[in-house]
Amino acid sequence: MPGRRLLAVPILLAVPATALAVVAVPEASDKAMAYYYARNWLWALGLAGGLIVPALFLFTGWSARIRDLAYRMSSRWAVRLLVYLLVFGALTFLIGLPFNYYEGFVVEHQFGLSNQTFAKWATDSLIAFGVSTVIGFLLLFGLYRLLARSPQRWWLYMGLISVPFVILLLMVAPIWIEPLFNKFGPMKDRALEAKILTLASQAGIEGGRVFEVEKSVDTKKMGAYVNGFGDTKRIVFWDTLLKRMDEPEMMFVLGHEMGHYVLGHVWKLILAFCALITLSLYVAHRLSRALIERHRGRFGFDRLDDIASWPLINLVATLVVMVAAPVFNAYVRYNEHEADRFGLEIARNNDAAATAFVKLLSDNLGNPRPHPLIHLLRDDHPRPADRIEFANTYRPWEKGEPLVYGEIIRK
Repeated sequence: MPGRRLLAVPILLAVPATALAVVAVPEASDKAMAYYYARNWLWALGLAGGLIVPALFLFTGWSARIRDLAYRMSSRWAVRLLVYLLVFGALTFLIGLPFNYYEGFVVEHQFGLSNQTFAKWATDSLIAFGVSTVIGFLLLFGLYRLLARSPQRWWLYMGLISVPFVILLLMVAPIWIEPLFNKFGPMKDRALEAKILTLASQAGIEGGRVFEVEKSVDTKKMGAYVNGFGDTKRIVFWDTLLKRMDEPEMMFVLGHEMGHYVLGHVWKLILAFCALITLSLYVAHRLSRALIERHRGRFGFDRLDDIASWPLINLVATLVVMVAAPVFNAYVRYNEHEADRFGLEIARNNDAAATAFVKLLSDNLGNPRPHPLIHLLRDDHPRPADRIEFANTYRPWEKGEPLVYGEIIRK
């Protein structure tokens, strides 16, 4: 759930005692709308950059030159791949550095949403580059081995392999990756921790541990999540959320995040994501031969199993993901709505849910009613206004109606 900062005090409508109190949807401030427009432009520029950068490496022949350098440095294929990836990744990192600095550091400070020092931003960026290089090497090693051994079915095998790979990544990320960026520790409020574990037990989540992460060194936004599998399963609260929300609001936020976990959204998204990867690779497989035949002189390679072809595969896959994004985002928005429903059913506190959404909306300088086209193309969460209104009105337990997830939630 995205974080927000309070724009207006929630208004309780003057209604008869028998009626239900309603939390008003706050209007976006001028500052919030300026941030909204800035983020939209940065999103569009990011999409353009995702196409322009790999195309640049392809049509200038840079990718082939990097491959030649890698081949001169070693006779071992794995070393060649690593050298290629390091040089390609470093150049890509440097090309994107001004944009990433402006988007991730300048704009966030400009709108008063970041506490991050430049040293922390730079360190995190270098760590992210190192982590992505390790993960990228593993992926490209498998990709080009499959291309060499199965030129016709490599895309299918790679898609199948991506499922256990993503699952493994989600298992190790809470322990080995996330702590590289922020400090995790036990929850300081033991009484609150006990209540969190009780609510988790009601949701059928057993054996999880509660962590508090120091995100305030980076941001003023709020967040919480449930992630990991098996022994790495954990419930995580950002310290910013613990400072800004009261206990009933936190219980709803936790209920929402637990909803993702117990409703199987993690598994469903893994499968959907891997299906999208498979589709992207298949399209790259179908289009690559014609593209290579037409531009081999400029590309500097004549086979897809040449490591210099990586920008071509990357470019086509990015195009497919862009085209599929509206459908994928709609599916994620549906999951978010159902997690909201689960959170309401387990917490049963509509006022706390609505005020939590207001705080989350405001702390991110959010627009409660984004433009329909931008919402369709970009957003993977329901409109904040819709979420607040749903929190106000969804009360089946008060009418004696069955709960959608009543069989999951333990009494």
